[in-house]
Amino acid sequence: MPDEPNDDAEQRQRTESPIERRRRRAAFLRELDEAKELQARVHPRRTKNERMRQALRMRTFRI
Repeated sequence: MPDEPNDDAEQRQRTESPIERRRRRAAFLRELDEAKELQARVHPRRTKNERMRQALRMRTFRI
């Protein structure tokens, strides 16, 4: 089936240069950071709880 979304992704992957891939990845990571910052401002209690859980996990696996 030519209209499958996977075909488009595979085609782009074949034709895309490593520089274009890194540029798209950097843009994605910037947007992800912005989204996380926004969520931290909108839900400060949830963010605090997440930080505390992460610290507990890190403390658990520290040698």
